[in-house]
Amino acid sequence: MPDLPIYDVVETLQRMLAEHQRVVLQAPPGAGKTTVVPIELLAQPWLADRQIILLEPRRLAARNAAARMASILGEATGETVGYQIRQERCTSQKTRILVVTEGILTRKLQADPELADTALVIFDEFHERSLHADLSLALCLQSQQILREDLKILVMSATLNTGAISDLLDNAPVIQSEGRCYPVELHYADREIKHGDRQQFNARVFNTVKQLIERHTGSTLVFLPGAGEIRRLEAQLKQYKDSQRLKNLVIAPLYGNLGKQQQDQAISPAPPGKRKIVLATNIAETSLTIDGIDCVVDSGLERVMVYNPASSMNSLQTQRISSDSAEQRAGRAGRLAPGHCYRLWTEQQQRRMVKHAEAEILHSDLSSLVLEMANWGVQQADELRWLDLPPKSAIDEAGTLLQKLGALDDVKKITRHGRDMLKIGTHPRLAHMLLESIEL
Repeated sequence: MPDLPIYDVVETLQRMLAEHQRVVLQAPPGAGKTTVVPIELLAQPWLADRQIILLEPRRLAARNAAARMASILGEATGETVGYQIRQERCTSQKTRILVVTEGILTRKLQADPELADTALVIFDEFHERSLHADLSLALCLQSQQILREDLKILVMSATLNTGAISDLLDNAPVIQSEGRCYPVELHYADREIKHGDRQQFNARVFNTVKQLIERHTGSTLVFLPGAGEIRRLEAQLKQYKDSQRLKNLVIAPLYGNLGKQQQDQAISPAPPGKRKIVLATNIAETSLTIDGIDCVVDSGLERVMVYNPASSMNSLQTQRISSDSAEQRAGRAGRLAPGHCYRLWTEQQQRRMVKHAEAEILHSDLSSLVLEMANWGVQQADELRWLDLPPKSAIDEAGTLLQKLGALDDVKKITRHGRDMLKIGTHPRLAHMLLESIEL
């Protein structure tokens, strides 16, 4: 194992978890927290014969973290370290560390509120503040308070507001680890891209990457807002590669809906004698290590789910990233050696960036969350503990919708139809339609 900075705080973390039920760990990108911490806790007496659940924000991150930890132990994935994501499971009777995605943890809590076979739940990359992560933490805290006083909770992040999360966890001790990141030289654009000008945006991205191909010899990671932009740039680069006869160049897309084989190809090292251009969404921002990257091109954009009142559902919206996200992305260029990050916005725009991204719970459709709460036995959001309390207007609107769909009764308790909707695992509107179609 490389000498990662996280090892400097392992003993402190072990001691704090032996003494406390709730702990916060802040560790910058490159510290090694995701793969080192669970393994270093395997021999702790309080674990006994129970599992550690490690929560990851994305399926690719979950599979990759499990594979790396298994490799460290010299085992195949599914032995001591396994994973469970939607429609895919790799575990055995030997599994002590289970890496899961957020929806899976919610399902486990709903099926077994005590988490009887679990000693520790680790929330990794909690700063991303997804709806399911906030909900799972709220449920874990109530389970710990009422059913499982011995259940331990560890919240980990690179850019988390540790004061706020420590307060939520009853002044939990905060452990800080140093990061290991080589210097990354930042390059800014000379002028702003006109808002909404896709043609100018596409041209700037392509020209920036093309110049790097001509001047740079290493591998490059390009952050784009979505799969459409990735496919467009991939086609342009392949055409350029063929015209210039660049046989040593590998162009690899990386986004959530790609197949496992293509995703694994994108994060694996470039073949000998070749260099790689990885075109990724924010899936590559945290938790993943893509070997050989020493240059990043950052579009400064991301696509997020935002509630649309017209449809009463979430829709994808393109927006500027936060300065925290920009820092995470730039850090990808300095994992193994000094690197470069080309930001496609100006220094003036950088100064106007928001520090933290807004939590999903504050701007999303909450009908799925309200249905999960009702299944848990909670009618009011303030019965649970949240880092950000869900907006009352969004909770009320979600409750009204669920009553119209027959998922909640007149006093907002879950119905049998509501439980059937949860089993489908999609938006309540769509789940209701599917169930109704069966009856036709």
